[in-house]
Amino acid sequence: MEIHGLNKTTLLDYPEHVAATVFTGGCNFRCPFCHNSELVLAPGGQPAFSEEEVLAFLKKRRCLLEGVCITGGEPTLQPDLEEFIGKVKELGYLVKLDTNGYRPEVLERLLKAGMLDYVAMDVKASPENYSKVAGLQGMDVERVGRSVKLLKESGIDYEFRTTVVKGLHSIEEFEKIGRWISGAKAYYLQAYRENENVLCPGYEAFSREEMEAMAAFAHRYIDRVMLRGVE
Repeated sequence: MEIHGLNKTTLLDYPEHVAATVFTGGCNFRCPFCHNSELVLAPGGQPAFSEEEVLAFLKKRRCLLEGVCITGGEPTLQPDLEEFIGKVKELGYLVKLDTNGYRPEVLERLLKAGMLDYVAMDVKASPENYSKVAGLQGMDVERVGRSVKLLKESGIDYEFRTTVVKGLHSIEEFEKIGRWISGAKAYYLQAYRENENVLCPGYEAFSREEMEAMAAFAHRYIDRVMLRGVE
């Protein structure tokens, strides 16, 4: 598997678990606010880790770590993702997958095989606004909808999340998003943060008050709606 980053210990990436995070290279979206642009545009220019190196580390840390988060980039693009997860599960770890949901066939296969314990799926925008926010013209939004349905019916722990960006989202849009993912277990609205690695710098975050208004719209359809990273 194409691995270009390893966070050896995190208390944030996997809810309620001490975990390590593995970063894969490449993505099928071009979200202008993406903060991992090197992994998206030029993964080959980033440090590389072999599977053997990562698995050896995980084997040593079994007494300290509980889970492994696989993120990116977009992990479902990796042809040997299922094989890698199988090796991680053999070491006794819980596995969390971060995904944009655009490859529902991969997600379905992993769920059916019992490979996943937690999934965090990005819901970039309302269906009408998806292509703009994902940076992918002519995309098939129904593919994202299929992944939403898969997770809601999966029986595993999961969350949907939206990074909220002024200039790309509107406050009222979150009623449409809430209706689209109605009945979800958990939905997080994440504050945008500018950094030197953003794909298209220059965007801004909404205020706490504005994000609370967005959450109120979504809460009409989802019981558990929370803000993340808001000052």
